[in-house]
Amino acid sequence: MYIEVYMILPIHIIIALSSVFYSVYAFFSPTKNKLYGIYTLTALTIISGTYLVITHPGPMAEICTTGLVYIGIMLAGIWAVHHKLAALEN
Repeated sequence: MYIEVYMILPIHIIIALSSVFYSVYAFFSPTKNKLYGIYTLTALTIISGTYLVITHPGPMAEICTTGLVYIGIMLAGIWAVHHKLAALEN
């Protein structure tokens, strides 16, 4: 069971960091496909994080605060990209 966490945790971190960097990239060059990519990466991060918390609630529950901060950052990024894309289309 612990081997499973040590395999999923790095993937979870890589996906989360990729989504943050991709949202910054999408802000400077917004397209609908990039916005959908941000949605996908954010959903994958939330799904993998939920799996980690469910399978190991003890140590992972402390990291939930980081997850909430991540969600807030990504919502701000999605909002910014969405509004910039809307402004470019008008």
